[in-house]
Amino acid sequence: MSWDTAKQAIDYILDNDKEFNENSVVWDFIGGEPFLEIDLIEKICNYIKIEMFKRNHHWFNSYRFSFSTNGINYHTEKVQEFIKRNIDHLSIGITIDGTEIKHDLNRIYKGEGERGSYKDIVRNIPLWLQQFPNASTKVTISSADIPYIKESVLHLYSLGIKEVNINCVFENVWNDGDDARFEEQLIQLADAIIEKEYYKEFVCSFFDEKIGKPIDLSIDNKNWCGTGKMLSIDAAGNFYPCTRFAQYSLRNKKAWIIGNIKDGIDKNKLRPFLTLDRFTQSKKECIDCEVASGCAWCQGENYDAAETPTVFQRATAICKMHKAQVRANNYYWNKLYRKLELEGIAKEEVAKHTKKPMSDHINC
Repeated sequence: MSWDTAKQAIDYILDNDKEFNENSVVWDFIGGEPFLEIDLIEKICNYIKIEMFKRNHHWFNSYRFSFSTNGINYHTEKVQEFIKRNIDHLSIGITIDGTEIKHDLNRIYKGEGERGSYKDIVRNIPLWLQQFPNASTKVTISSADIPYIKESVLHLYSLGIKEVNINCVFENVWNDGDDARFEEQLIQLADAIIEKEYYKEFVCSFFDEKIGKPIDLSIDNKNWCGTGKMLSIDAAGNFYPCTRFAQYSLRNKKAWIIGNIKDGIDKNKLRPFLTLDRFTQSKKECIDCEVASGCAWCQGENYDAAETPTVFQRATAICKMHKAQVRANNYYWNKLYRKLELEGIAKEEVAKHTKKPMSDHINC
């Protein structure tokens, strides 16, 4: 992204208060790798702060700069100077997928054969956790990753990462038997967490008491994520309802552009996203499913996988993986409750003996 494009995007957002009627704002930098352009990032963030101050904007003391980074350049002098200057309004997530084997399945250096990036990232984890003690990481699982789930979560715990948000990809990449292998890995992970009492200090989003129950549409008929309510801007200055609708994120469909920095947001192109909810997107079998709660979806994958250019057709490739997670999740909580009961801890007191997530994770 050029500086001129970034400046025009910021000016458009700050000039149009009525379109962005929120009490707070997150300026989120996600790529590509944002810290490859730390000089541009510094210039953008300084401009945002100065403009919010000059305009006496209500976001001036209610904003955050958020970064999703691969962590390779985290330790460099310019990045560290930027962090020190903005630490009070900053959140940074470093993506580390687990053990070296699992991480390097996907995160390899371009043009360098099969050289993985794990060693270059893990060296920066202590510094990151020192600066952001409550930081969490996000791990993504596909078919090839399944054998490494248990050891990867435990490995991330051993690095000092206390909250591991982890989910299966929504794309149709799953093979026969993947759900059974997935369930077995989660059961082994559950056994390890309970045996070693990691539940007192650590969190894994695979285990959550709220999932695996029927849905009451009168109270839970919401969109799964923030698509349509979080403006995404690409390097050319085009606007999207989410980065997943940009051309580089799509396999089969054309990009869904809802505006640009010169013309603003086209409300007619945005409108479909503001009406999305579970009922309008789901088949009856999904609505009536006895374990529907916690079953996630991705609006971008809904669009990409649909037979027509629509967001009102829910992709369900993840169905069998969700059901496997529910079975393992039930195993985990039943075993944990039995253990705590034997220790004389009443069911209503369990929350005091288990760590809760610091963040509201969204699986996407």
